[in-house]
Formats: sequence, structure tokens, C-alpha cells
Amino acid sequence: MGTNDIFILAIESSCDETSAAVIADGKVLNNIVATQSVHEKYGGVVPELASRAHQENLIPVVLEAIVSSGISKDQLSAVAFTRGPGLMGSLLVGVSFAKAFAYAQNIPLIEVNHMNAHILAHFIEDPRPTFPFICLTVSGGHTQLVLVKDHLNMEVIGETQDDAVGEAFDKTAKLLGLPYPGGPLIDKYAREGNPSAFQFPITRMPDLNYSFSGIKTAVLYYLRDQLKENPGFIEENLADLCASIQYSLVEMLLIKLKAAVKKYGVKEVAIAGGVSANTGLRNALTQLAGQKGWNLYIPKFEYCTDNAAMIAMAAHYKYLKGEFSSMDVTPLAKMKI
Repeated sequence: MGTNDIFILAIESSCDETSAAVIADGKVLNNIVATQSVHEKYGGVVPELASRAHQENLIPVVLEAIVSSGISKDQLSAVAFTRGPGLMGSLLVGVSFAKAFAYAQNIPLIEVNHMNAHILAHFIEDPRPTFPFICLTVSGGHTQLVLVKDHLNMEVIGETQDDAVGEAFDKTAKLLGLPYPGGPLIDKYAREGNPSAFQFPITRMPDLNYSFSGIKTAVLYYLRDQLKENPGFIEENLADLCASIQYSLVEMLLIKLKAAVKKYGVKEVAIAGGVSANTGLRNALTQLAGQKGWNLYIPKFEYCTDNAAMIAMAAHYKYLKGEFSSMDVTPLAKMKI
């Protein structure tokens, strides 16, 4: 590594993962993640507990990222951080640390939009999509269709009008009596079930927008009626219920994705975000891409969930453009692409 290399420390603290990574000239050297298990007993992320856990985890995670990179803190060119969107308290921990670190080292700050970073996770390793491409970004808090024109030029062309698909997975899982986080458990049981066993509604929204609140209500009423007749209904049909719910959610995602590809005439297609780890979605997309002749890009599992490697990747492109933040920067709970 030469004297003019660009070394960036990146910090991610938007929700319940504390993560740090170091990137050298666009090559991610590591991706250290501390996952918080404290939320499981509450059935969801508790913001106050999340921010306290970030305070405990951040310094050890950053230290490990710097030491394992083989680069000293004095060699760093900049510090990147997630500005938003996310939980305010969690973001504040990361932003405050990044500002203090940058001030102490006298190096620039780079703010990163968490949703942009999920998309740019595709540039961490080959194969990388070519521009323009359409990215279906699916997570616990967001469901978006994004037309990606360049690393730093993205346009949201469709998004959910209520729940994100990740919320729909977790909420329906809760109705089935599954512990938090329920989305991965629905995925697990769905592999053994029949996706055609039960019919749940496919919500049709105008344009390229989504709605996922209806399926939650449909599942609630269907289970209520069935449990009156048979108290063991969920237990006896768990795999089929999970497979049927997952099929409906994936189908809703793919209907709009197909429409977006047709509208914009783009055959480069990618998925990103935590729900892109779902095997039902991955398999259905792979099959669809084969039928339609799309070039499909699916990130590694480690780059689907919240991580600092994707923050580092976004920061690399912002560094090249000289897009730095001032010390007055504050976190944003909501932040548009």
C-alpha cells in the first residue's frame, strides 16, 4: 500500500447492529459486527436498549477493525458514519463517536445514507452491476424500488405506503407465535411447507408502490377463525402457513419489480437489505431472472443485514467526489435517498 492510499474507517449504528470496517482504495479490508441479543425477549428492537448497547460495543468494534486492517489510526484519510435513516439514539452514538474521532485525528467526516449504502454493497465484490440498474431494497424499515444511475445518483421509483416487507414478515410471525426476529423463522419453516396450502391476498397498489399492512390483517382474521374450530391449527399447519405467507409477500415484491423493469427497459437487477437474505425471495428472483433474461445481482448474506462494509463502500465514492460533512452534522431518523 502506497503513501497516497485512501483509508477510511466506517461506522454503522442505525438500529441494533454495531459495526465498523476499514476500506483501502475501494477494497474492504474487514467488516466487524456486534449483534445485540437484548431485544429478543421484548419481541422487537427497544430504542433505549439499542443505544446503550452501541455505547458498550462501539469502541471494541472500532478497535478490532483498525487493528485487523493492519493500518494505524494515523494513516486514516477520513471517518464515515451512518447519518440516517434509523433510530435516533442509535445514530447519535455513531455520529458523536465519528465526530470526536475525526476531530482528534484532524481528518474529514463523511456522512452516509444507510439506504444508499445497502445498494452500494453490490460494489464490495465482483460481480458488480453496470449502470443503470434497478435495485429492490427490502428491510425491516424500508421497501423501495430504486433506479440506480451512478454510485451517487439514485432515484426512488416505488416504495411501500405503510409497512415494510420486513415488518410484514415479523408481524405475521408474531401472530403465528414465533419469537422475534420472526422473518428468518418464517423463511426456515417455509422450506418444508406448501406455498399453495393457504391463499392470502395480493395487495395491488397504483404505479410501482407497495402495501403490506393488508396481509397482516388477513392472517390475523384467518387464524382467529381457524383457532375457534381447532386450537391446534397453527401448530399442525405451521410450515404450510409460513410457506403461504412468504409466497404472498414475495409475489407482491416481484409483481412491482417486473413492472419496473418493463417500464424502464433495464435488465440489470439487484436486491439489497436484510430481507434479501430470505431464501424464498432469492430462489424466486433467480428463477424469474432466468425466465426474463435479467442479469441478477444478489449480495452475500453478510452484506445483506446492516454492516459497516457497505457504509465504507459508499464513503469511498463520496471521498473521491470530495463530499465531506461539517462538524455541525446531526443524525436524521428519516432520510431520503
